[in-house]
Amino acid sequence: MSDPMLSLTGIEKVYNRDTPGQINVLRGVTLNLMPGEAVALVAPSGAGKSTLLHIAGVASRADHRPAALSGGEQQRVAFCRALANTPRILLADEPTGNLDPETSDRVFAVLMDLVRQTGLAALIATHNMELAARMDRVVRLDGGVLVEG
Repeated sequence: MSDPMLSLTGIEKVYNRDTPGQINVLRGVTLNLMPGEAVALVAPSGAGKSTLLHIAGVASRADHRPAALSGGEQQRVAFCRALANTPRILLADEPTGNLDPETSDRVFAVLMDLVRQTGLAALIATHNMELAARMDRVVRLDGGVLVEG
């Protein structure tokens, strides 16, 4: 078995640490992402999916002109741009969220083909349980703790 492409161990994130209303968003999150594995990260809005993705080497994005494209077009361009340099890991936050169902299925099929053919490891945050079920594993954030299933 090969080494993980991404290994997160004991990740903690607290907002408003110095106030009585502090929020423990991530509490001891541990996750290994293996080559050629697509993992769905699911949780309700505000549970910490995006926070976890940001903590996991999100690089700054290249300049783009969003006003010239629709939301779905922007999303597809961002997806292609993310894959242009043949990364070993893809971290995606709702990559098909603004796409119509047909385009979403095509984009997801391409993503899964890349995962299978190249060994790309993908951690994908999504609210779409149907999409999540098509991945290798589903992990969810529950009260800041990452659980399988």
